[in-house]
Amino acid sequence: MSEKDTHFDLTVIGSGPGGYPAAIRAAQTGAKVALIESQELGGTCLNRGCIPSKALIACARMYHNFTKAEDFGLSADNVSFDYPKMVDRADKIVKKIRKGVEGLVKANGITLFRGFGKFTAPNQIKILGEDNVLIESDKTLIASGSEPRIIPAFQCDGELVHDSTSILKLKKLPKKLIVIGGGVIGCEFASMYNLLGVEVVVLEMLPRILTTECEELSEILADSLAKRGVEIHTEVAVKEVKKCKSGVEVMIEGGSYFKADMALVSVGRKVNSFDIGLDAAGVLVKDNGVVETNEKMETGVDGIYAIGDVTGKWWLAHVATHHGLIAVSNALGQRALMHENAVPSVIFTDPEIASVGLTPEKAHDEGIAVTVGRYPFQALGKSQAIGHPEGFAQVVADKKTGQVLGAQIAGHEAATLIAEMALAVANELTLDCVFDTIHAHPTTPEAWMEAALLANGTPIHLPPKKKRESDVASRAV
Repeated sequence: MSEKDTHFDLTVIGSGPGGYPAAIRAAQTGAKVALIESQELGGTCLNRGCIPSKALIACARMYHNFTKAEDFGLSADNVSFDYPKMVDRADKIVKKIRKGVEGLVKANGITLFRGFGKFTAPNQIKILGEDNVLIESDKTLIASGSEPRIIPAFQCDGELVHDSTSILKLKKLPKKLIVIGGGVIGCEFASMYNLLGVEVVVLEMLPRILTTECEELSEILADSLAKRGVEIHTEVAVKEVKKCKSGVEVMIEGGSYFKADMALVSVGRKVNSFDIGLDAAGVLVKDNGVVETNEKMETGVDGIYAIGDVTGKWWLAHVATHHGLIAVSNALGQRALMHENAVPSVIFTDPEIASVGLTPEKAHDEGIAVTVGRYPFQALGKSQAIGHPEGFAQVVADKKTGQVLGAQIAGHEAATLIAEMALAVANELTLDCVFDTIHAHPTTPEAWMEAALLANGTPIHLPPKKKRESDVASRAV
C-alpha cells in the first residue's frame, strides 16, 4: 500500500451504530475515509446487543400472544416453541443486516481496515489484525463503544454465569434464571424469559428497578412483572456467584442466597478506551475510561473526536449515530451542536417503556413550573380492541408557555409511540400543536392528543379534573 493509500481525511475507529454512519456521511461529502473494525461490522448493537435481543423478544411475544388466543375467540391448542430455532432466526437477521452494512461501506468508497486500531501519535494509527498497516489521518473519530462490565466476584463463564453477550448464544433455556441488576438490559431479559415460561428472579442493589426512568414507569413495570410471576428483590447487595452441582448460588449480604440453573450478570457496561493508545494521542480520559467531549463532540486534542458509549453521556445506539453526524459536520468545517434535551429512551420489556425530555420530578428540581397530562390506555378504544389496555401516556409542559418539555409512556408499542413526543420536544412544540393535530381514530397515538388536552385543562374523554377521582376512564371510545 502506497503512502497515498495510507493517508486519509478522516478515520473512524469502530463500525458500530455511531461509527459506520459517520463514515458514510463523511464519504458523501467527498472526504477520503478509513473505517477500522476489529470484529464484525455493525458493532455490539447489531451483532451482540440490540438486534439479536429484539429478535428474540419478538419471538417471545409471539409465543405469549398464542397463549392468549382464547381471549380473542381463537383456538390454539398445544402451543409450544423451539428455542434453538428462535436463536437461529435471530442469527439470520443479524447476518442479513450486517451484509447490508458491508454493502453500504463499499458503495460509499470507504476504505475498510480489518484489525485493532491504536494511536501511535495524534494523527497516526497502527492497525494490527487481518490488516497490518500504519495510517495517517487529518481527523480521527473514536467510536470504540463498550462491552459488558465484569465484576471479579461474579465472573462470567458463558455456561452457567452469563453476561448480555453470552446469554444470546444459549440454545437451551434454563428452568430458573437469576438476573443480577434491574437496569434496562436486566429487565429486558427478565421480561423475555418470563414470557417463555422461565422462572425469573431479579436482584437489584438500588431501591427500585429502572432507576434511569421516573418512578411511575419503574413502578408500572415492576407491578406487571410481579403479576406474571417475576420475583423482584430490591436493595439487595450481591456478594458472590458460586457454581454448584444444580447450577448457581447467588450469595447476598447477610448470609442468605438464591439458587437457580443460571445467572445473568447485568450490572452496566465499560467503555472500550483503555487499549487504543489515547495517551499517545494526548487524549485525556477519566478513571473509568470515559473520553470527555464538548457539544461539538471534540476531545481536548485538535482533530480528534469521540462519540457514543465511549463518551459516557448516553449508552444508546441512536445517540451514537447522532453524535457521529455532529462530529463529522464539525470535522469537515460545518458547525453542529449536540442537544441532549430531546433524547428518546426505549426499553423493550412487556409492557414497553419509553421517555423523552423532562419528567415532572426533574422539572421540579430545575425550578420549572409544569403542567402534566396523564392519559390511561384503558380509555382508548384501540387499546381495548387489540387487548392491550395497560399503561399510560404522559405529557409534561411548561405551565406558562405550554411548550412540551417531556413525555413518558408505558404500554403496548411505547417504543414506537415516543417518536411523536421526541419530535415535539426537539422542535419546541406546544400543547396546542399536539391536540390541534388530527390524530387518526381508532389508534393508540390518540393518547398523546388526550394527554395534551388534559395538561391544557380541557379533557374530552375524561371528566374535568375536579370531578375525577382517578385517572382511569369510565368508558372506552
